[in-house]
Amino acid sequence: MAVYTRLGAEEMAAIIAAFDVGTLISAKGIAEGVSNSNWLIETQDSQDATHRFILTVYETRTDTADLPFFLNLLDHLAARNCPVPRTIHDVEGASHRFYKGKALALIEFLPGISVSDPTPVQARAVGQALAQVHLAAADFGCERTNSMGPDAWRQLLSDCRSDGLESIAPGLSRLVERELSVLAAGWPTDLPRGVIHADLFPDNVLMLGDKVTGLIDFYFACTDIVAYDLAVTHAAWCFSADGAEFLPDLSAALMEGYESVRPLSAVERAAMPLLAQGAAMRFLATRAYDWLYTVEDALVTLKDPMAFVRRLEFYADPANAEVFSA
Repeated sequence: MAVYTRLGAEEMAAIIAAFDVGTLISAKGIAEGVSNSNWLIETQDSQDATHRFILTVYETRTDTADLPFFLNLLDHLAARNCPVPRTIHDVEGASHRFYKGKALALIEFLPGISVSDPTPVQARAVGQALAQVHLAAADFGCERTNSMGPDAWRQLLSDCRSDGLESIAPGLSRLVERELSVLAAGWPTDLPRGVIHADLFPDNVLMLGDKVTGLIDFYFACTDIVAYDLAVTHAAWCFSADGAEFLPDLSAALMEGYESVRPLSAVERAAMPLLAQGAAMRFLATRAYDWLYTVEDALVTLKDPMAFVRRLEFYADPANAEVFSA
């Protein structure tokens, strides 16, 4: 989440009026993340009750043709008691609208906070919630190609160019070239596939205590290898923020929680180390690209690509494959 699009007070009030959720009281930009423009919206209805929502304006990284997939998926999962926000449809019944050429949507605000220092109990709950989504999405009936799959990693890193990667860290271009070759040679094609979140970082999970109250930001959701989604979540949750320290207690708890709902097959388990390398490469690629090319006046917090270089090196070490053993 971030703010790239600027909206004045009158513009914002007109947008919110189209959803018939009350009178706009406040709109606060949300700076976390790098993909779309987001605001925390507060409205007041005719009974003086206040309500909160998240308004998203979709920027260039989100293809608006994919919005029906993203938004219908939220409604599908919410109807199956997954902890996800429902979409707020406008007065014409549409799940999204367009304003000055950009698509936007209003999403239910869910209570909870994103934890920065999760406990094993919380990690276990996240694993359970992820597996619940995987099972609930099995009958969704729609598919979307992963726009951030291996081909996209290679293209983003090519766009960064060797000199750009070297400006981030000496030797990074050589490491990237070597590991991309490993991934290309071994990437699995025969594992179970389904709808995945593909971006389940701690800031995309809301918690109250040890309970998951919301999985949010499904704008990278797609149809892909289900175990890869677990690998992404593992990379996101089981290290210190800078990637320098692996957190075995969180790893064990996350895996246990997931498998308490959806056990991995032997083939999936064997593929987890390589899938985790792919997960680390995916976020190395996007962070490196954003580090080099994000516009200077965007209200956004850039994230260090080296945090995922360190994760990639951890997963690529055969001695660490045991973290995914039964």
